[in-house]
Amino acid sequence: MSDALKHECGIAHIRLLKPLEYYKEKYGSAFYGVNKMYLMMEKQHNRGQDGAGFASIKLDTKPGERYISRVRSIQQQPIQDIFGQINNRINQVLTEHPEYQDDVALQKKHVPYIGEVLLGHVRYGTFGKNSVESVHPFLRQNNWMHRNLILAGNFNMTNVKELFNNLVALGQHPKEYTDTITIMEKIGHFLDDAVSKIYKDLKKEGYSKHECSPLIAERLKVHKILKRAAKNWDGGYAMAGLLGHGDSFVLRDPAGIRPAFYYKDDEVVVVASERPVIQTVFNVEFDDVKELEPGHAIITKKSGDVSIKQILEPLERKSCSFERIYFSRGSDAEIYQERKTLGKLLMPQVLKAIDNDTKNTVFSYIPNTAETSFYGMIDTVEEHLNERKTQDILDGNGNLSKEQVISILEETPRIEKIAIKDVKLRTFITEDSSRDDLVAHVYDVTYGVIKPTDNLVIIDDSIVRGTTLKKSIIKMMDRLHPKKIIVVSSAPQIRYPDCYGIDMANLESLVAFNAALELLKDNNKYDLVEEVYKKCKSQVDLADKDVKNYVKEIYDQFTPEQISDKISELLTDKSVNAKVEIIFQSVENLHKACPKHLGDWYFTGNYPTNGGNRVVNRAFINFYEGNKERAY
Repeated sequence: MSDALKHECGIAHIRLLKPLEYYKEKYGSAFYGVNKMYLMMEKQHNRGQDGAGFASIKLDTKPGERYISRVRSIQQQPIQDIFGQINNRINQVLTEHPEYQDDVALQKKHVPYIGEVLLGHVRYGTFGKNSVESVHPFLRQNNWMHRNLILAGNFNMTNVKELFNNLVALGQHPKEYTDTITIMEKIGHFLDDAVSKIYKDLKKEGYSKHECSPLIAERLKVHKILKRAAKNWDGGYAMAGLLGHGDSFVLRDPAGIRPAFYYKDDEVVVVASERPVIQTVFNVEFDDVKELEPGHAIITKKSGDVSIKQILEPLERKSCSFERIYFSRGSDAEIYQERKTLGKLLMPQVLKAIDNDTKNTVFSYIPNTAETSFYGMIDTVEEHLNERKTQDILDGNGNLSKEQVISILEETPRIEKIAIKDVKLRTFITEDSSRDDLVAHVYDVTYGVIKPTDNLVIIDDSIVRGTTLKKSIIKMMDRLHPKKIIVVSSAPQIRYPDCYGIDMANLESLVAFNAALELLKDNNKYDLVEEVYKKCKSQVDLADKDVKNYVKEIYDQFTPEQISDKISELLTDKSVNAKVEIIFQSVENLHKACPKHLGDWYFTGNYPTNGGNRVVNRAFINFYEGNKERAY
């Protein structure tokens, strides 16, 4: 993606089902789980580079022995940093105590981070300061082993204010006004309540205080705690939790907005945000890795019993299609095919834009995530050329010379690597006055392959703000002196803010919204903006379920083609000589390419939860009033 977005997070959970001695004997190390966790997190670094965290729990420790370890980092390479810290600590202990080297029992007792229950997280911060305190996993501590809660997730809640107020009504005093703290305290409240009730029942049954502890672990019903805690949640989430005594869970939202996959055999239970991560790290087949169904939780008891429980009634499935277009790993078998199909489905529009003149057209892509869609696009160009070449030969009626046939067959798509990403700006740009010049040089271009008679078709996975396109890519492409530049987006026009985990919290930063506003001005319809504002204001005090997305009325005045043409105009600097045309995927074709993933609210405004309409409502009010606050 040419526009930088903060987005998503990634979770990794491993539960070892055998004693640590088993892994030492079979795999040569009691640190098998820690090593696998490193690989799972590293394979998901695409989902978060602002921070990383790791936590582990040791089962069946004696009182006075440390059983929870946690490390978090916001260093430049946070995954490497936390595992560097872990390795240093482990090596320090083993160097000081060589007698631990081959004694797994002593390692478990004295070496930190080694454990049977492991949780990892990679983070992109969607808002708030990127301090280490913001990095998951979060820890809720208590002297009662069962009441310790470790939480990490890939989520945003739209109704944090309501959930926060519910906690206050329960008599709590949350230390922060964030969805992570609010969710953790909500689960913690019902965990405390369940532990207290079980303890009272056991006392009535005549058990001593000491005898109660293991029985609480046995009787605790994690799915009931989650049902009570999640009752009023509104958002997209895949969240993982560990309880101090060893129970663990991963819960997915009822619309399936955020992804979660799991694998189980007799040695491990594994959960991750990405399917190919599990396939690669544990060397298992595609069909071995299952998708956690929306509204369900995979729960592993301390005993090792694993169950899948429905926690919330599933809603209409709206797993995020934008995530599959860009954020997820393209090595997933299904995602790879979806991205290729997105490229294929764009070709009729591209061929129209170049007047079917493939001979004088160069095809390329914006690195790196648009590459797969590019392959799909080229497959279709080749199909088109093969049909044309076949027809040309047939039209010759056998009278073509050998040279003429060779000339016909020689035509192939002209493929070049035109754009080369040169630098990662967000690591060093701080001064606004110099930003534009630096942005203009994010990409370099390949010289000498474009003729003045050529069209240049370049595909990007999506266009959000269009800033880098206008300030860098189109200008750089124009230096090659093509007669026409066609920028192709494998995603439809992004028209609405997200509130489920991707950092698109306002409307005015979206180029499609700005294009619609300009069209309203051009057509003397700008009064509609105030009308929509009044409708949004009238809904401020309504319950989320009663709020409507009136922002749709802004876009309803125009066809997608009109908005695309205006976007082309907005993103073409006056200094650009080539004609510029921007082509977007249609929503209909998006659904053809991703038929099982119909979460399209970015493009249609059809939010999968009630809270989404309230967020877009607030985003429009903020825009109209010039308020720079976030909409959620």
